Amino acid sequence: MEKLQVRRVGVLVKPNQPEALRTICRLVEWCSGRDIQVAGGPRLRREEIESATGCHVEALAHDELVKHTDLFVVLGGDGTMIGAARLIGDAETPVLGVNFGTLGYLADFTVEDMLPALELVLAGDYTVDRRLMLSATVERGGQSLMHDRVLNDVVISKSALARIVEIETRIDQKFVNRFRADGLIISTPTGSTAYNLSAGGPIIYPSMNAVCITPICPHTLSNRPLVVPDDAEFELTLKTPREEVALTLDGQVGMPLEYEDRVRVRKSRTGFNLIQAHTRNYFDVLRNKLKWGR
Repeated sequence: MEKLQVRRVGVLVKPNQPEALRTICRLVEWCSGRDIQVAGGPRLRREEIESATGCHVEALAHDELVKHTDLFVVLGGDGTMIGAARLIGDAETPVLGVNFGTLGYLADFTVEDMLPALELVLAGDYTVDRRLMLSATVERGGQSLMHDRVLNDVVISKSALARIVEIETRIDQKFVNRFRADGLIISTPTGSTAYNLSAGGPIIYPSMNAVCITPICPHTLSNRPLVVPDDAEFELTLKTPREEVALTLDGQVGMPLEYEDRVRVRKSRTGFNLIQAHTRNYFDVLRNKLKWGR
């Protein structure tokens, strides 16, 4: 890769993680010796960081942080990384993930690896793993109610007390099926090891240009997961009235759905640029996290 000109590093931190505060201080010290600023978003607990570590981290408004940051360092697990993907939006700024979580499908680096990895980034000796993201829009009565991007999945699901729901599904304006199920998952390759896998969907290699649609506990057992090209456009219409149904994006944000609401899902025009460790082997990750052979 070409050398990345880094003048400001944006830091995103998993909440309630004391070790992450000490790691921020190491990052600030490393950056200050290279004339690089470190900044966080408006929700960064700047005073707590300064009190606990003595290190100063600039706090910027969200738009300013995204616009004027050359590299993001995320201190957390996969949930923090997923939140970062939506926060960065269309900027496509490279992200280096430092794992403080339990899974680590996305956060490649350990705390000990962080500074050596940053040295390699400044030297241009790094690899970017570009991950597919999806764009989701909710429409009601011809009006758009919600629009966001996802790194993992778009999920329509019923509440615990609701009966089975019916979701009319079209792909590229072609009728596919009226799925009668507990819900429906549209998953990226990145999200294929999340809810999609729990619902019986396939694992899709991260660099594949594909999207998977997986029914959750379908009424008809022949309704199986379907893998389609990533440029397919989905239209999902809720056809069941008087039931509690919700849309969830990446398991982090969402809204309740009503009868005849439409959810349109398509490939996002921008992706998530993940800086990858040279030692990373996706199959090692799968064996470790899914406990294959144990």
